[in-house]
Amino acid sequence: MITPTLVHFLIVGALLFTLGFICVLTRRNAVGILMGVELILNAANVNFVAFNHYVAGGLAGQMFGVFVIVLAAAEAAVGLAIVVSIYQTFRSIDVTDVDLMRE
Repeated sequence: MITPTLVHFLIVGALLFTLGFICVLTRRNAVGILMGVELILNAANVNFVAFNHYVAGGLAGQMFGVFVIVLAAAEAAVGLAIVVSIYQTFRSIDVTDVDLMRE
């Protein structure tokens, strides 16, 4: 049986971060971009908890993890409110339509 090490968790965190970053860069849909940001925040959580377990000990990593989860929930609420507002204005959630707001 393979026991997971810090390197395994860092690889998972790096994969989550990469997938989230690619999602943010390639999606034109605002909800897809928000999901990419959530993946990036989850990658940070994996790294916080893994470093806490394998390097520091204590509860600091878990506290940071809980803080990031609360931050992600607030970001999702504000982000979805912005998406609903954009949809009411433009009848689309395509982020390329939003640059019309500058005019």
